[in-house]
Amino acid sequence: MGEIEGTYRVLQTPGSRLGVQKTTGVSTLEPGQNLSTAMASSPAKMHERDLPIKIKMLDNTVEVLDIESKYYGQTLLTEVYKHLNLIESDYFGIEFQNIQSCWIWLEPMKPVIKQVRRPKTTMLRLAVKFFPPDPGQLQEEYTRYLFALQIKRDLAEERLTCSDNTAALLVSHLLQSEIGDFDETEDREHLKTNQYLPNQERIEGKILEFHRKHVGQTPAESDFQVLEIARKLEMYGIRFHLASDREGTKINLAVSHMGVLVFQGNTKINTFNWSKVRKLSFKRKRFLIKLHPEGPYQDTLEFLLGSRDECKNFWKICVEYHTFFRLFDQPKPKAKAVFFTRGSSFRYSGRTQKQLVDYIKDSGMKKTPYERRHSKARASTRASNTDVPKQSVPFTEGLRTPGSPASAAAPFHSVHSSATPTPVLPIFAETSPSSLDPRASYTRIPEKNTAAPAEEAGRKLMQQPGSPMLQGLPVDHPQLSSLALKSPLGLNPTFQVNLNAAGQGSSPLLSPVLSDAGGARVEEDDEMKRKRYPTDKAYFIAKEILATERTYLKDLEVITVWFRSAVIKENAMPEGLMTLLFSNIDPIYEFHRGFLKEIEQRLSLWEGKTNAHVKGDYQRIGDVMLRNMRTLKEFTSYLQKHDEVLTELEKATKRLKKLEMVYKEFELQKVCYLPLNTFLLKPIQRLMHYKLILGRLCKHYTAEHRDFADCRNALKEVTEMTSQLQHSLIRLENFQKLTELQHDLIGIDNLTAPGREFIREGCLYKLTKKGLQQRMFFLFSDMLLYTSKGVTGTNQFKIHGHLPLHGMLVEESENEWAVPHCFTIYSAQKTIVVAASTRLEMGKWMEDLNMAIEMAKKSTEKSDMLLENSVCNRSNRSSDEVSLEQESEDDIHSSRSSLDRQSHHRANTTMHVCWYRNTSVSMTDHSVAVENQLSGYLLRKFKNSNGWQKLWVVFTNFCLFFYKTHQDDYPLASLPLLGYAVSSPVEADGIQKDYVFKLQFKSHVYFFRAESKYTFERWMEVIKRATSSPARSSLLLPKGEKDSHTD
Repeated sequence: MGEIEGTYRVLQTPGSRLGVQKTTGVSTLEPGQNLSTAMASSPAKMHERDLPIKIKMLDNTVEVLDIESKYYGQTLLTEVYKHLNLIESDYFGIEFQNIQSCWIWLEPMKPVIKQVRRPKTTMLRLAVKFFPPDPGQLQEEYTRYLFALQIKRDLAEERLTCSDNTAALLVSHLLQSEIGDFDETEDREHLKTNQYLPNQERIEGKILEFHRKHVGQTPAESDFQVLEIARKLEMYGIRFHLASDREGTKINLAVSHMGVLVFQGNTKINTFNWSKVRKLSFKRKRFLIKLHPEGPYQDTLEFLLGSRDECKNFWKICVEYHTFFRLFDQPKPKAKAVFFTRGSSFRYSGRTQKQLVDYIKDSGMKKTPYERRHSKARASTRASNTDVPKQSVPFTEGLRTPGSPASAAAPFHSVHSSATPTPVLPIFAETSPSSLDPRASYTRIPEKNTAAPAEEAGRKLMQQPGSPMLQGLPVDHPQLSSLALKSPLGLNPTFQVNLNAAGQGSSPLLSPVLSDAGGARVEEDDEMKRKRYPTDKAYFIAKEILATERTYLKDLEVITVWFRSAVIKENAMPEGLMTLLFSNIDPIYEFHRGFLKEIEQRLSLWEGKTNAHVKGDYQRIGDVMLRNMRTLKEFTSYLQKHDEVLTELEKATKRLKKLEMVYKEFELQKVCYLPLNTFLLKPIQRLMHYKLILGRLCKHYTAEHRDFADCRNALKEVTEMTSQLQHSLIRLENFQKLTELQHDLIGIDNLTAPGREFIREGCLYKLTKKGLQQRMFFLFSDMLLYTSKGVTGTNQFKIHGHLPLHGMLVEESENEWAVPHCFTIYSAQKTIVVAASTRLEMGKWMEDLNMAIEMAKKSTEKSDMLLENSVCNRSNRSSDEVSLEQESEDDIHSSRSSLDRQSHHRANTTMHVCWYRNTSVSMTDHSVAVENQLSGYLLRKFKNSNGWQKLWVVFTNFCLFFYKTHQDDYPLASLPLLGYAVSSPVEADGIQKDYVFKLQFKSHVYFFRAESKYTFERWMEVIKRATSSPARSSLLLPKGEKDSHTD
């Protein structure tokens, strides 16, 4: 059989995670030696003849680099990265084709001429080597741009196979990035001369249809959308290696961040996760995977590749992928053998992803201000700009620090053909010879504002798609037939649901659109060209009804359209539950569609330019409200069943694994921007909003006003409904919160036990042997849980301990421990010391804890019985022992978010925001937030930008969600406001506009501009009330209702 030629021990123990293994990979570097010194100490003859190396860049330009014949691969890589001014360079590599036409990665530790057989005639090319699962992990916009070019290349080469719809959507975003907003004539001309896909003429109509919807989208946003769509495709970053299994079946092997993949054709049939793999090796043409002895697979799997070289090449790629994504640090150097060696000593020698991300974040190096613009200039004169050219300067201009050694030793020559597009790079200024930082020489040239006037830009932003159409689903389905014929919907939901998984930016709390990376700015004159709308306060109150009704209808569509299509597609929900759910919410949805049309028509007439006496008849909203509130009373029976719907849905997801999977996957879609069961509470919460808005109208009107009587009667009608449903809403909100926490906490099985009430969640620092450790605490009516943010596939929180409230005592202990805002919790099991971020936070926790302890004393049920059935891994400690337990290896890293899974879970949930902002939220805060929801158009401006951007903004669940228009189905970005302060701008802010409010958290500052004084005051009011909660007792269920809600 022969000896093993190459071996790589992946992990020592089953299930060990990133950075935990006891033995890491091995490097061929000498002890104490790094890559640079190894290069310098290698023998090289002086004055060797230079070799011209041709390298095709990602934008298809060809550069020629003159290198010495003994140059190592690392030197060539370094020169290319310097030339591109690329910081996140470890994601990239240089590849070339060998004699068998297989693509091979250039190895850093070998001379180039020993790898490339004919270096003078071979075309090397820059390519993405490591594809992270989430493009949000890429720190720099320029890196994301290069990744988008790689996706473009993969589409053209048919590596990234996908459906026609997805391909058309990707190309439409590439078009928007390269040539800007839709223009049919120019789009068709551009597609004739640029081949994005093989046979793209077949789907040209779809491409144009999608491109029409991207009006106002900046190149940076387009790049991000390309990556967001691509990363969800099964073939994202996949490079096939032809092989066969033991039975001789033809298969394809591939490697990704998660492990080794097996495909049959283009269908993935197996994944061997790194956590399951013990060792990788190859023996001639045989590739061997040794697994941990568990699961249905045999201990060693064997695959046969085409040749020894192909087998070794794939083995090397696996070694590099595992090291890059799974290890925290570079492999340690291995001492060289004295007499002989056996097998390949190849190991990855670059930085791991963890090291790369830490380097970018912690090095303090200033990022290059890189401004993405349209890659290709329009041919027409309408797009020309005499002030600032749309194209960037060529590669070779201003890219070097004059006199630098690299510049002299390895000069680049650009080689352009007529068919080659102009390269796109940052706009750079001239460099200074004294610059030491190779990136310091690049500065952004400010672009003069050429945005259209506000009204024109507003019209562009309004040209957005409507709601999704129920295409591709059986219209004769009992749950769809009536809806599909009535619903004014626009894009295939099955297609949309598959594409729109949530994707956050590099921070879990900030999306890319929230960075000042460019946007469709709306620059306005000082005398803003306001429409001649009425200025009466009643008009703006009516407009608030319209805006919030639009958002409410979109929220209902999350259930009636999107979730329905997801469960029907997978056939995941029992017929009985389907009937219960949709028979209760469909009639409400249909009613509100008609109600919204009435409000829109009335507001349109109110704003119209008709004769005054005719116009006056329509300058009111009370009659519309009264008529519809009376009709809505007929739906009270449906609303009363929401309790049963929520309970049955939760039971079914626990019982049916398929439904649970669909439920969890749906919550990751962009359209589901809140926890799914939150949308089921919206109909009852909407009644509370009607009551508040009608109350404001009645307060505004005098008793003699013609609209007053209708508004008062409408208020009376809705008050009757809310009084019937108030207790049900309190109970439902508690149950919804418990089920949400059940999904997000690991280590508790029955959080929704009868009688249990949620009181407060938030971040505290717990005293351990290692000092203060960040922990997430959850206070209920019978127990206190504390958790850490686990390194899991879903970013859930792992329970570390639980304390029953019976017999608990809380007292302030700042003086005893010399820790600010510190208090001690004594319980029957153990004693723990915790510290809050501020004195106010400490006061909130102590008040709620003491109140909950008092209520627990009066309770007849013993909390211990609930805990026995729900919480795992109980700890046995004496009551007088202060808990300073030793943290496990997993716990040490638990405060860091998992690199390769950072955005696979909703990061906008309240617990995640509390974790990152070091704050807490009570059930009272949640109830207040329900009353303080608002929607409408605002102009947004960043601290260091000049232009204003018009956005549709929705405020709910302590968070701002940003849309281009009210017609969009999912938000572009979000901004959690817990911890933010809202105020009016000060003189130093330099804001010379009316109705502007300022949001600030530490150094993060945003300005928002409203259209009127009323709207400005409303936004200030709802944000202040929802985000600044004084210490107060939590809201608990009425005593008689505690046991009425069972799981």
